[in-house]
Amino acid sequence: MNEADRNDAALSLPAVDPSALLAWYDRHHRNLPWRVSPADATVGIVPDPYHVWLSEIMLQQTTVGAVKDYFTAFLDRWPSVEELAAAQEDDILKAWAGLGYYSRARNLHKCARAVVALHDGRFPQTAAELKSLPGIGDYTAAAIAAIAFDEPVAVVDGNIERIIARLYRIDEALPAAKKPIREKMALLTPNARPGDFAQAMMDLGASLCSPKKPACALCPFTGSCEAEAVGDMVRYPVKAAKKEKPTRRGAAFLIRRADGALWLIKRPGKGLLASMSAVPSSNWFDKRAGEGFDPDKALEQAPAGLRFARKTGQVSHTFTHFHLLLDIYEASSDLPRPLDEGWWSEPDAIRGEALPTVFRKVVEFDQ
Repeated sequence: MNEADRNDAALSLPAVDPSALLAWYDRHHRNLPWRVSPADATVGIVPDPYHVWLSEIMLQQTTVGAVKDYFTAFLDRWPSVEELAAAQEDDILKAWAGLGYYSRARNLHKCARAVVALHDGRFPQTAAELKSLPGIGDYTAAAIAAIAFDEPVAVVDGNIERIIARLYRIDEALPAAKKPIREKMALLTPNARPGDFAQAMMDLGASLCSPKKPACALCPFTGSCEAEAVGDMVRYPVKAAKKEKPTRRGAAFLIRRADGALWLIKRPGKGLLASMSAVPSSNWFDKRAGEGFDPDKALEQAPAGLRFARKTGQVSHTFTHFHLLLDIYEASSDLPRPLDEGWWSEPDAIRGEALPTVFRKVVEFDQ
């Protein structure tokens, strides 16, 4: 089939019907701890804006499976936005540890305080107003407004981008395609049940409209999808070529006491992993592994007054924009304060520290 035939096939399709998706969602929706099911909605149960907001912040760049337990634990500890606003940031960071992208946790706290201080504990009800709060961008504002307050606003996450790009065979590559995708989603979003429609699109993308093997025969949009009509579904969304991530190098310094306690510090309040717990470390040198970097160079930044021995092997971790390789050095000390800043974390307390994943890997290295 040539391109002209493909275009003719796409033009002959019936219009996409939002009601077909909502009917599918009523039968096949995911049961999630932050979600009000269609059945519950029929008896007057409405979404809690606090739950919707909390889940949407946690779900940014994180899977549903990873978020469920964290969401439940946060609600158990801080059942309302007022209680979260009154919490200490260190406690929130500890509860968030392991979920990644820690600026979300700090913004979560700032947003809770803003909702309490500026809005009397009530979330604004429109996407435009929600965007004024810390940590809430276009997508999150739209999701909260649609799901919690029934505003018919376009909600577009990665799954929805894929569905819309396939439905309309949008040939522009991401991120340029985001604008036409959003425009199509805005036209498609119904005035009735816009929150359910958004969640239905999310569920469809997480199940039938998968990246590599979409189950088109079971899709509620079958017969209306332009990509399905010509058989090139997996081509969409078109993505620009990825840039290769650089590899940075550095060293981490484990200081242990004879009883197993570990010396921890608090990272600076700005920058990557800000305000999180950590073991002392060197700078992360922005050089590719194996290209003239001396692994012992970072040892020059080891805490003074202690004798460190290098351990065999490395810890590797991947951040959004770079890979990191850390050499591990270990020293023993029974001093009350081996460094000016920090604290001894007892063996049974380390698990509860606000250690990001990269430093938890360091702590658990070779254990």
